[in-house]
Amino acid sequence: MADLDRIGTRVAAIRKVRGWTARELARRASVSYSLLTKVESGAAPASPGFIGAVARALRVDVPRITGQPYDEPGSRYAAVQDAVGQLRRAVLAPDLPTSLDVPLRPAGELARDVAGLRPLARKARYVQLAVALPGLITELQVAVAVAGDAEHPLLYALLAEAYGGVSGLAHQLGYLDLRALVIERIEQAARLSGDPLRVARTQWSRGASLLGAGAYEQGLALMERTRAELGQDAGRMDEAQCSVLGSLHLRSAVIAARAGRRGDAEAHLAEAREIAGLVSEGANYYGMEFGPANVAVHAVSAAVELADGALAVKRAAQVHTEGHLRALPPSRVGHHHVEVARGWLYHGDRHRALRSLQAARRVSPQLVRMHPMVRDTVHVIASNEPRPSQELRSFAAWLGLLS
Repeated sequence: MADLDRIGTRVAAIRKVRGWTARELARRASVSYSLLTKVESGAAPASPGFIGAVARALRVDVPRITGQPYDEPGSRYAAVQDAVGQLRRAVLAPDLPTSLDVPLRPAGELARDVAGLRPLARKARYVQLAVALPGLITELQVAVAVAGDAEHPLLYALLAEAYGGVSGLAHQLGYLDLRALVIERIEQAARLSGDPLRVARTQWSRGASLLGAGAYEQGLALMERTRAELGQDAGRMDEAQCSVLGSLHLRSAVIAARAGRRGDAEAHLAEAREIAGLVSEGANYYGMEFGPANVAVHAVSAAVELADGALAVKRAAQVHTEGHLRALPPSRVGHHHVEVARGWLYHGDRHRALRSLQAARRVSPQLVRMHPMVRDTVHVIASNEPRPSQELRSFAAWLGLLS
């Protein structure tokens, strides 16, 4: 496996360009010198919190540390990268749609196609999403431009949802600039749809961008403000409102955990757990998948963000014992297995970490193939084994880490 692909190698290279010693970077990033040297050497995994802290100190975006976006010419995933340029052009000029003179399909047909995106997103079928999105977004933009006022709320709601697919792709690929831009477009379309819950859902997505950029205080403030605007009395809300409110608490829990605020993370998880009791398991309002199962896997996420391996694997065992994964889509299940792999790595069990990655691959291969934490986990496992197993080498080859 190429050493240049490691997160630790990139951290060390950027640090040296700055002219800093490892001790100076550790001081500036408020991380331990011992952990920094272990990450740089490949002896320890880089937690998302560590990556965010080091990126802030080095004054670079997180993708500079993780190595995203990955360039894989000739692979089937090249189609995803190829779509980024088309999507960027569409998002940059929503008020200047092309092909205004072509016949437009009825709004019902456009709604059907947007609905067709949902199973692709739930199954993390990023290649198929990348192929479907550019043309559909352009068609929706044209429809908005020529439609009458009566049709605008529906069309803007459809456009906001289609833009959400772009946001998910940009997030997964590491295009932070595109994700930030498209979230602005989603918010604008959501407001024009006249649906306040869709607007709140946009703020929930924006919270993920702030999390990825290491802007933890801003992310927590945004989630708090959005909850205040929505109202916090879940007992007076319907299921859709409860789903949005509970999801905002889950976002806060993960942000707080990454910021090292364990008490706040647990408090938000408790709030979400109580609200989940008011929502039917399997309900999926606004694509948020909120319910008891999602709260359970977010509890694992929070433990991983805190780099608490013992707590992460304990909570993961509860998730499996209670059968929560049966209520979740493949994209969420795959992400959960990736996080469990990190938990086992923090816990010191590399074999179980690799087994969790294999489980993630089985249920959601495209997600795993593009996930930076998967690559880092594989590098750390390999760096700590004197003789990498055939299973590990095969997995690394599938990821594209072996030439």
